[in-house]
Amino acid sequence: MGKIQRKRDEIEEKYTWDLTPIYENDELWYEDFKKVSKEIEKVLEFKDKITKSADDLLKYIEFSQQMERKLYKLYYYASLKFDQDTTNTKYQEMSGKINDLLTKYDELDSFSNPEMMQVDYELIKEYYEKQPKLKGYQFTLEQIYRYKEHILSESEETILSSLNNVINNSEETYSALTDSDMKFGFIKDENNEKVELTESNYGIFIESKDRNVRKQAFEQLLNTYGSLKNTIAKTFSGNVEALTKIAKLKKYNNSLEASLFSENIDRKVYDNLIDTISNNLDVCYKYFELKKQVLNLDEFHLYDQYVELANDIDKKYSFEEGKKLVLEALSVLGEDYVEVLNKAFDERWIDVYNNVGKRGGAYSSGFYDTKPYILLNYEERLNDVSTLAHELGHSMHTYYSCKNNPYQYSHYKIFVAEVASTVNELLLNYHILNNTDDKEEKKYILSNLMNLFKSTIYRQVMFAEFERDVHNKKENGEVLTAESLSNYYYELNKKYFGPNVIVDDVIKYEWERIPHFYYNFYVYKYAIGLSCACYIVDGILSKKENALENYKKFLSLGGSDYPINELKIAGIDVTSKEVVESAIKMFDELINEYCLEYSEQKVLKLWGDVSE
Repeated sequence: MGKIQRKRDEIEEKYTWDLTPIYENDELWYEDFKKVSKEIEKVLEFKDKITKSADDLLKYIEFSQQMERKLYKLYYYASLKFDQDTTNTKYQEMSGKINDLLTKYDELDSFSNPEMMQVDYELIKEYYEKQPKLKGYQFTLEQIYRYKEHILSESEETILSSLNNVINNSEETYSALTDSDMKFGFIKDENNEKVELTESNYGIFIESKDRNVRKQAFEQLLNTYGSLKNTIAKTFSGNVEALTKIAKLKKYNNSLEASLFSENIDRKVYDNLIDTISNNLDVCYKYFELKKQVLNLDEFHLYDQYVELANDIDKKYSFEEGKKLVLEALSVLGEDYVEVLNKAFDERWIDVYNNVGKRGGAYSSGFYDTKPYILLNYEERLNDVSTLAHELGHSMHTYYSCKNNPYQYSHYKIFVAEVASTVNELLLNYHILNNTDDKEEKKYILSNLMNLFKSTIYRQVMFAEFERDVHNKKENGEVLTAESLSNYYYELNKKYFGPNVIVDDVIKYEWERIPHFYYNFYVYKYAIGLSCACYIVDGILSKKENALENYKKFLSLGGSDYPINELKIAGIDVTSKEVVESAIKMFDELINEYCLEYSEQKVLKLWGDVSE
């Protein structure tokens, strides 16, 4: 009989998060909600006054910041309460109320940015001298005024805003089609029983040890997408066209530049990532050769790549054991870091176990006026221990960012968001690798890490190259058809998988099932995040001079500078190939370690890594 899901009140208190530091009880939340609902109306008093004088600008910024903090304090309490039990109608209502209030405040405050854009930044610079307190917001204002040359007239911006739903229609149509309307039919599972294939269970079937099962799933899923290639090509092409047209209207050189602008990312970062990986594809080819040998295959097809090189391990880790393991692994980050980690456990930042109605998955969530809380659904597997380390990385980044910065600079950018979490995850995995005598556990970790590099770096960079190039094609006047998109994607697969892998014809339809292609140049950030984490971990574990100190400085920067500059404090220049190459080197070392540990030296011989 399966394990019965517990109700919220059946979970021991020490395994639940303590939200009382935000609000002692729900009644106090409602009292605050009523007050803030009235207070936000006062923002209208600043209309037509924001930039009249240095003092007026300061008053508006201080009011805006005060309202934001009050609103987000309400938001986090309601949101976290709702996520701990989504069946609780009281917290459903509270969450809905605060989301509506945030929307209302945005609408009330919608005049502020257009009004600020009516003056030049030179005037704002003069205001810094007249009102010294404004200097505390200089970087915030600089970021706002960076957009000035890309802001249209008020009437044009209004028209563009009114067309948002039309502009986003391609993505919404694609989501409706792929999430709701697509059916993939039935396949035979390992027991020769007929089962329905879905996007949800595809991941299970494509990893099957039974080659026929994974081949069926692979071909049937992608052929289904292929049957809708013209429709999906239209939605995708429409999305690309919208992005390229808006970029042109807003005076960007292209859609990629427009996407990178918000975080002030040099295009060299994007291009350098693709070029560096393109020059180091042999390491990934070696990984596929290893899989081919371990699986004992004469031919290695694309549907063979997802089979794990190690079986799941049965070993269980109680939460206390997981906590101990994480604390040991992260002790290399210093006593001060471990001291704060202990706060996370002692002060109950973490909601540990699953219960009826609890939101699935895991996340770290919090801001300046709350603890950086963590939601888990801990099931005592090694993956759950890894998730704990990962989410603690996010929370520690938030903690240090908030502790060392004023509110306006306490929130780090998305570009660097996965660095600290991945550093923790890598440190945990390397700690276990270096300290376990259990060969199966070691094999499992090596397999997981190699797969992480293949999927997070090589696969995401292939996606990034596809996205960049099809946008370029559109901007150069080419028509994006189902045939041209599919053929180009097929050629990219041949490039990234190499001459020793059978690149099945049906892979040409895979681009159709990648929702990230509608997220406007997002995928490259996964590869950059892992590359940066590898560089940091390598520096810390090899005791490179100042590596640890520089990493901690980076954690403390919050949003006080642009992401590229913040990473430089950690010793990372993401415009150079060195950082990406450090990740490739780590991947290569893991492959070599697996080969030597598990008698696959013939793979190394094939690649010239060991002598005869």
